[in-house]
Order: sequence, then C-alpha cells, then structure tokens
Amino acid sequence: MVDVEQSEGPDTVNEVTLRGRVSGEPQQRELPSGTVLVAFRLVLARERTPMTAASKQPSDWIECAAWGARVRKQAQSWHDGDQVEVRGSLRRRFFRAGEQGRSSVEVEMLGGRLVRRATGRGRESVRAATG
Repeated sequence: MVDVEQSEGPDTVNEVTLRGRVSGEPQQRELPSGTVLVAFRLVLARERTPMTAASKQPSDWIECAAWGARVRKQAQSWHDGDQVEVRGSLRRRFFRAGEQGRSSVEVEMLGGRLVRRATGRGRESVRAATG
C-alpha cells in the first residue's frame, strides 16, 4: 500500500494533454450526491511504439469527465466526431455498481479546446481556441 502523504509533494506531476476525436455525444450526468458532470469518450490514434508494434488495434479510448461549470459547458458544445484537445489530470474514481464496488480511471478535464468540427453532419470545419 502506498502512503499517500509520502507520494505527494513538489516532485509529483499529474498532467495530461490529449488530442483526439470525440466518440458519441457528451452526456450530462447527475451523481447520487447531486454533483453534475459531463462525460465523454475520446478516441486517440495509436502511435507505433515497442508495445504497440505487433498490435492490430489502431486506436485507444479514454473516458473523460468535466466537473467544473466552465468546462462542462465547453464539453457539452462538442459533438461526435469533433477533434478536440483536452488538458487535465488522471483520476481513479470509485463507485457502486449494484452491490459491488468498482473503480475506473478517467481524465478530469480542466481545460480544452475545439481543434476541428466534424464534417458530414451539416457542420463546417472550424478552428477555435476556447480555453
């Protein structure tokens, strides 16, 4: 077991920047606690690395959650297929699914921007820096 007090400090960094495609429409959810968040999935093209060289999987996906009011509004403006950049931190969230306790790792979105709108659904391609 890791002693949390020993792992915190100025030498600790938990920052991620991901650029990928939104998969599905972002969904607003209210947790049992009453907290509101916007959840979405980000699909990332796989770069060739020693680990992925033999894989036939072309992409990875990561769940993201926007908790703050500003980033919730921002994430809700995105649509399926939009190319976006997300800045945030990795979080392990614990929750109950029926009688069982579960956990998941996701990115807590702290900022981001629209890189390019999806095409083919009547929307134009645009570049917009939104935060």
